[in-house]
Amino acid sequence: MREREEGFTLIELMVVVLIIGILVAIALPTFLGARERAQNRAAQSSLRNALVAAKTLYTDESDYSTADDTVATGLPSVEPSLDYVPAATVSGGPTSVSVRVSDVVVGDAQVWSAAALSESGDCFEISDNATGPGTTFGVGVAATCNGTNAIATAGGW
Repeated sequence: MREREEGFTLIELMVVVLIIGILVAIALPTFLGARERAQNRAAQSSLRNALVAAKTLYTDESDYSTADDTVATGLPSVEPSLDYVPAATVSGGPTSVSVRVSDVVVGDAQVWSAAALSESGDCFEISDNATGPGTTFGVGVAATCNGTNAIATAGGW
């Protein structure tokens, strides 16, 4: 018995490698899905925070006229953790929010819209019409992810 060599056979090692491969194949898509969901939630959270800031400015003025990217008086003065860009500028990431103030009736500044691009490549849009249907949101096209194109769509995230 002393002359007998101890160790694992090639078949045993192959079975262990196969089991590890199966576990990785199961875990990797779950991890990647969780990562994409987290990236999307970051952009959605930025839009929600921007909307709260816009509504704060709305209560002061009874319109969204100051809820824009102006540093001194606009959204950055209420929620400075986000980077606000003009309506025609494409969002550069989850904390870059492209905002737009528009009218229901000429000059009333009653509609506020914004868009943010998640790191997964999805464009999230939110819009609040103070005189109409309220707040709506949807998913847009990444290439045109800006406040100008953040037209409210039915549905949800």
